[in-house]
Amino acid sequence: MALAQHKLNLGDYLVWENAQPERHEFYRGETFGMVGVRRVHGMVSGNLFAALKSALRDGPCEVFTESLKVQVADEAVFYPDVFVTCHADDLRTEMVFRHPVLIGEVLSDSTQGFERSLKFAMYRRIAELREYVLIDPDSRSVEVFRRNERGLFELHDFTGLAEMELASVQLRIALTEVFSGLELTPAG
Repeated sequence: MALAQHKLNLGDYLVWENAQPERHEFYRGETFGMVGVRRVHGMVSGNLFAALKSALRDGPCEVFTESLKVQVADEAVFYPDVFVTCHADDLRTEMVFRHPVLIGEVLSDSTQGFERSLKFAMYRRIAELREYVLIDPDSRSVEVFRRNERGLFELHDFTGLAEMELASVQLRIALTEVFSGLELTPAG
């Protein structure tokens, strides 16, 4: 998370953000500019999106990417790398989603502390959220935090396995598909 740039209420943030050329996340009155991502980040989030999009085609749920906002109460607005929603209100909205069942984040050295702590704490406040997926392209780790019957999130570590299970959307995805293309070494 970058340094705070502006102090706004949620309504003012949404108006301001929609007029900006770059994306900014919002947390308790402060906005934080989003930085560019590495190639591996884009590949992994694209691979996850493609797998979910293909599997959920013609179903009651939709998958979206990092260009769309997820609001948590009146306190935060984030741009998850990938998220799935099945909620009727979300399927009608144009910009702000509030009821995802699955959120996926691709980790980097600069973001993983934030995504594992504060961001996860905020996401857990979304009643409909069933799974929070953290993927580290460098270590090839895949952790799925799944809400159990008591409402608590339990870790399901798929690191080193052949596939991950996303129970919220009744799907198994091969990890070779998630990490496809990472074998190539970037030039320069």
